[in-house]
Amino acid sequence: MKKIGILFGKERSFPEAFVQRVNSKNIEGIMAEPVRIDKALQGQPSGYSVIIDRISQDVPFYRTWLKNAALTGTAVINNPFWWSADDKYFNNCLMTQIGVPVPKTAIIPSNEHPDDTSDSSFSNLAYPLDWEAIFNEVGFPAYMKPFAGGGWKHVYRLNDKEEFFEKHRETGQLVMLLQEEIVFEEYYRCYCIGGKYVRIMPYEPRNPHHLRYVADFSPTPEKLQEMTEIVLKINSYLGYDFNTVELALRNGVPYAIDFCNPAPDADIKSVGAENFEWVVETAANYAIEKAQANQPGTDNLTWGRYVKESAGRLI
Repeated sequence: MKKIGILFGKERSFPEAFVQRVNSKNIEGIMAEPVRIDKALQGQPSGYSVIIDRISQDVPFYRTWLKNAALTGTAVINNPFWWSADDKYFNNCLMTQIGVPVPKTAIIPSNEHPDDTSDSSFSNLAYPLDWEAIFNEVGFPAYMKPFAGGGWKHVYRLNDKEEFFEKHRETGQLVMLLQEEIVFEEYYRCYCIGGKYVRIMPYEPRNPHHLRYVADFSPTPEKLQEMTEIVLKINSYLGYDFNTVELALRNGVPYAIDFCNPAPDADIKSVGAENFEWVVETAANYAIEKAQANQPGTDNLTWGRYVKESAGRLI
């Protein structure tokens, strides 16, 4: 019996529906359940052919447990090694190399020194930074947000450099991004599952959270195809099995705003019944596909083009 597990925290609607959907298909030799961990011993298999990870970004114990599971043959969705190394600034830098439009972005050192460091720890960092060059490149209004993180935490819209310095003082030890504001005509949130299944969803981030998927616009067939190709390209390079990409259309050009969401919102109350049905069905089918292809004791992870091509140059 090949088991599919889902690892989750407070959310309920998607994990419960996912387990029920997989089991309702009555695929011989396949069953799904919530992951259960009663011990963690090095080098021992998890007992799962596939695990969908919805929570390890917030629970370090889960993250390292998943790495052992992957090492012993589990197909973890998403790859815990890559997700541990990834961040939003690197993603933006990569997009500039593969031709995906992104906002102008700078990375900003934390306002406070990290624990166990002092001024002498930053011997190579100019002080003050060339703020005028940074501000001239990014422009105002701009957004400041953590270079690693999500959930709209610690996100600031800034109108000028005085407001930047004021808000930066509030960010403590967080390393921040300063990012060009894209004033958009339309905005889309795009699910990508398995690196091949894409759902383009009109999305209005200026609405209250429960109404963000209620929008009065939709893409033309040509724009739908263009955005689908961008979403597939991004996930191909990053190697995520389960991700959302946010695209803002300015003068008809789709800019990738946020595309590192490996545990994206899938709650029925926010995404709506139609989108929820697509996510549940597509995730269930992909998990079954991964379980059936699983080779016990080998690497069953998904690795992106960036890693594979970089490693290939070293061989």
